[in-house]
Amino acid sequence: MPQPPTNLTDELGIALANLTDTATGILTPTLRLGVTGLSRAGKTIFITSLIHNLLTQGRLPGFAPLAEGRFIGAKLAEYPDATIPRFAYEQHLAALTSKPATWPESTRRISQLRIVLKYQSAKWWGGVRGPATLNLDIVDYPGEWLLDLPLLGKSFAEWSEEALARARQPGHADEAGRFLFELDNTDALRDATDPDAERLAGAFTTYLRRSREHGALSTLPPGRFLLPGDLEGSPALTFAPLPRPSLPIRNTSLYAMLENRYEAYKAQVVRPFFRDHFARLDRQVVLVDTLRALNTGPAAVADLETALTSVLSCFRQGEANPLLRPFSRRIDRILFAATKADHVHHTSHDRLEAILNRLVSNAAKRARFAGASTKSIAIAAIRSTSEGTIREGGETLPTLIGTPQAGEELDGITYDGKTEIALFPGDLPERPDSLFEDGNPVALNFLRFTPPQKREVNGSGETVLPHIRFDRALDYLIGDWMA
Repeated sequence: MPQPPTNLTDELGIALANLTDTATGILTPTLRLGVTGLSRAGKTIFITSLIHNLLTQGRLPGFAPLAEGRFIGAKLAEYPDATIPRFAYEQHLAALTSKPATWPESTRRISQLRIVLKYQSAKWWGGVRGPATLNLDIVDYPGEWLLDLPLLGKSFAEWSEEALARARQPGHADEAGRFLFELDNTDALRDATDPDAERLAGAFTTYLRRSREHGALSTLPPGRFLLPGDLEGSPALTFAPLPRPSLPIRNTSLYAMLENRYEAYKAQVVRPFFRDHFARLDRQVVLVDTLRALNTGPAAVADLETALTSVLSCFRQGEANPLLRPFSRRIDRILFAATKADHVHHTSHDRLEAILNRLVSNAAKRARFAGASTKSIAIAAIRSTSEGTIREGGETLPTLIGTPQAGEELDGITYDGKTEIALFPGDLPERPDSLFEDGNPVALNFLRFTPPQKREVNGSGETVLPHIRFDRALDYLIGDWMA
């Protein structure tokens, strides 16, 4: 699938925005980092950990500027775009360090934050090596919005055909039943009325929400149906897929009304997001909740692969050209991160990375062909478990030690959010392709854990957020800019 189509107005808007960024950053270069994830992958946790580790110079042995003693410090700064909400870093950190510690709320809207990094450059200019500064602009947006980008290249008829084919697949009856019932009792050629549009849109939205609960991703567009914000109830969010009639379509028909609203959704919601934010990124992090899909089954794993391939084809990716950067940005590095690596034993981390590589293989090949670099890594931006062993049936098993969140259930036990347990999480398969084969379910003991309840502090008395390989992720994303 090609990148979303743009017109001359879009390209002029993108170029003007890039020129503005360049003008305001003549003395200090700016790196724009996009962070997204599909279906509760941990975007808020990732960004909070990133900011906190940079501000406190946390335990980051794999982050070259810090390991080499060149990282001087960091501070938060005013973001240049006053129209975008600020990422609520302080509130999220307060939740993670409160007693008891709790996970912060998930991403529900676009937000941003600028952190200024000061470091000792490793490069010599005119025989002098001195301190340098980098503005790191972090752009956070819901993964559901990312799933909308492929709609820019699809007509209403094409989107409807794909959406209805998915809704009618075997196994979707419980999720799509009500919507399909309403659809079967709708005449798309009759005169359009708002109650008919609202009835269909409501049933379709219910179907999308239930699909998300069951781990489906490719069925979710339009993403704003799930996170409508200020658009809730607007005509731009009151449409649903319809089969294209064989008879001529009147302008006053229900079909024509929903088609017009679909086009308005693309023009007024999706396209501005692509133009104003997505097309102006330098680096991109894609967080993937691989374990949740594995625990759901082969259908969810295949669906995750479909969703990732679809949305990653929309990235403006390619080798960065310093001469063209003032006018046109390209994503030159993409980090694919399998999150929640603390939910499996470290002996399975290489298998988790292999599975992630299998899921993103098509998208990664496309990115590399365009000139971009990609990397896959298993991480935990904030580690919620430790490791140990237990003896069972004369066998020593590796375990995770942590506190399951209140309401989590396993083997008939419902946890209260206060009790620490030792859990054998199960083994990931050696062969990633087996995950796509029916009859090969992955038996994981998958629980959601609370954040670490015991606070660790550094020599300055600041809270330390434990992690797994987060330093390597950070080095890949920004280390070269601080050389």
